[in-house]
Amino acid sequence: LADTSESRVWAFLGDGECDEPETLGCLHVAAHEKLSNLKFVINCNLQRLDGPVRGNGKIIQELEATFKGAGWRVIKVVWGREWDPLLSVDEDGVLIRRMGEAVDGDFQKYSVESGEYIRRHFFGQDPRLLEMVQHLTDRDLQRLRRGGHDFRKMYAAYRAAEEESERPTVILAKTVKGWTLGGGAEGRNVAHQAKKLSYEELKAFRDRLYLDIPDDQLADPPFLTFQDGSREQEYLLERRRALGGFVPERRKSQVAVDVPEYKWFERFLKGSGDQEASTTGVFARILAQLLGHKGMGKLVVPIIPDEARTFGLDALFRRYGIYSAHGQKYEPVDAAMLLSYREAEDGQVLEEGICEAGAMASFIAAGSSYCTLRQPTIPFYIFYSMFGFQRTGDQIWAAGDQRVRGFLIGATFGRTALNGEGLQHQDGHSHLIASTNPSVKAYDPAYAYEVATIIHAGMHEMYVEDKDVIYYVSVHNDSHKHPPMPEGVEEGILDGAYRLMEGPTTKGPKVQLLGSGCILEEVLKAKDMLAEHWDVSADVWSVTSYNELRREALECERWNLLHPKSKAKVPKATQIFADTTGPVIAVSDNMTALPDQISRWVNNLYALGTDGFGRSDTREALRRHFEVDAESITVAALSRLASAGEISNATVTKAMKKLGVDPNKISAAVA
Repeated sequence: LADTSESRVWAFLGDGECDEPETLGCLHVAAHEKLSNLKFVINCNLQRLDGPVRGNGKIIQELEATFKGAGWRVIKVVWGREWDPLLSVDEDGVLIRRMGEAVDGDFQKYSVESGEYIRRHFFGQDPRLLEMVQHLTDRDLQRLRRGGHDFRKMYAAYRAAEEESERPTVILAKTVKGWTLGGGAEGRNVAHQAKKLSYEELKAFRDRLYLDIPDDQLADPPFLTFQDGSREQEYLLERRRALGGFVPERRKSQVAVDVPEYKWFERFLKGSGDQEASTTGVFARILAQLLGHKGMGKLVVPIIPDEARTFGLDALFRRYGIYSAHGQKYEPVDAAMLLSYREAEDGQVLEEGICEAGAMASFIAAGSSYCTLRQPTIPFYIFYSMFGFQRTGDQIWAAGDQRVRGFLIGATFGRTALNGEGLQHQDGHSHLIASTNPSVKAYDPAYAYEVATIIHAGMHEMYVEDKDVIYYVSVHNDSHKHPPMPEGVEEGILDGAYRLMEGPTTKGPKVQLLGSGCILEEVLKAKDMLAEHWDVSADVWSVTSYNELRREALECERWNLLHPKSKAKVPKATQIFADTTGPVIAVSDNMTALPDQISRWVNNLYALGTDGFGRSDTREALRRHFEVDAESITVAALSRLASAGEISNATVTKAMKKLGVDPNKISAAVA
């Protein structure tokens, strides 16, 4: 889609940061893809915040082995040019051997000690070394620079990296932490806590860098400037012009995206008739239809760690191909099957293997291409929901910070929907984590028309309204029938809630039942139970996003606070349920805290959720365990009616016995 032949990606890291699994975990991918435009520069100052990175070893050698093993070119800049004359006379290799013997903890110590200490402890191990440096003063020894502080050698390393055309390159530059900051911070573990330089430290900083600042100006150091027309000034001006100006800016995409009209999703708005389907399956069909769109299909980027067959997306393999820089040099074991595995150089599906961090990196790259390359793409990252916000939440935060656009699809979502998977997979908290990310709009749809409406709205907001947002859509694998879209509910779907159906006319009391995702089916069963056995009429509401309802309500409160003389705004959560009567029972396959988010603006709301660890069992057993099945919802509604004095407590006790709800069961939240 875009010409990236002149693109260069430079990543600047610290040696301590390389202990993060995300830093080095996918190095082999860069070599496999022959990403010669990728350059890492690792500042090897040998220190973390609290001590050496490898006090008893040598981090540069360790990193060299790691990168070379992954197929990278390694350029080491270890010693400054002051060492070159010594190395040139090291005929016996005694200096090189001593350099290899001293561990990183030693070199950290040398960086804070005197020249006399260095002479005695580093060079004093062999008479030949002492003789080699006898012409150097202690101050000379103290000023033997590490390679990362030698500008000429670093320039040569950058130049070599730039000219590499076959492999990704890493530059390992040895430095001293806090270099030039003076004895109070240079090379010491307190470097990160050094907030201000003393007068003497400023003098040392000036002298080390040969800055033309007189002593009487050090108390209030001036900005450094260059003479008009000087080589230095012209160079800086030229580089700023090449970068697009003096103030960094985020450039908007100039390429329009042909987002389909809402009616294009019509097949998903009509319902499924007698056919049952999961919302994961519905999403798979929507994605396939989007990929086939003549205008924008080529811009869709499906990203899947290693679960395409689980999500019913394996049909994409044969038709669109899995991207591979090398194509497919083998015949897959399922070649005879209709949905066989197919890799291709022009493949459109990104399958990152069992690597959610790598998939998120692809999502960030695709979701920010609208500004980095002025080429918008529409990423859909589909993952086992537990492996999204819980596992890579920090990268999703980074995506928001980088103003990424795209869709995160938490497939097989729900604490009780993915039965048999236990602690590892049963997700009931991702929507709460999503609520902490200002860039993420999170939805938990129950029906096909809700999924289609949300995806259409997301594409329109991102690529027509030109907004930098991420949509998180949780979908489940619990199959049920999907009704046709009721009239006039589109706005409610996007706002976060709408009335799905009114309760039957009865002589008894009234309640409001709120459901989301797959639990909405349990709510509908509870509605029927309440009417049939207890003469209670229950209106049913589909809540697609508690997060969006809460955010809008908070904005209303803030506006009212700052505009006391104006007419107060009423939150949508309050407006939606303003004309209802009776207790409000909000049920979710998420933790109770999710529906409880709107209790401040909805009177008499009581939340049911799935607090506690997941369990491996049937869906029916799990929903009874977490008390979100139809029977538990019914009992909760009756209990709230009893608290309001509309029915007797005896009625609630009889209902629990009739429905098999054990009042002495241990809470799932602590079990």
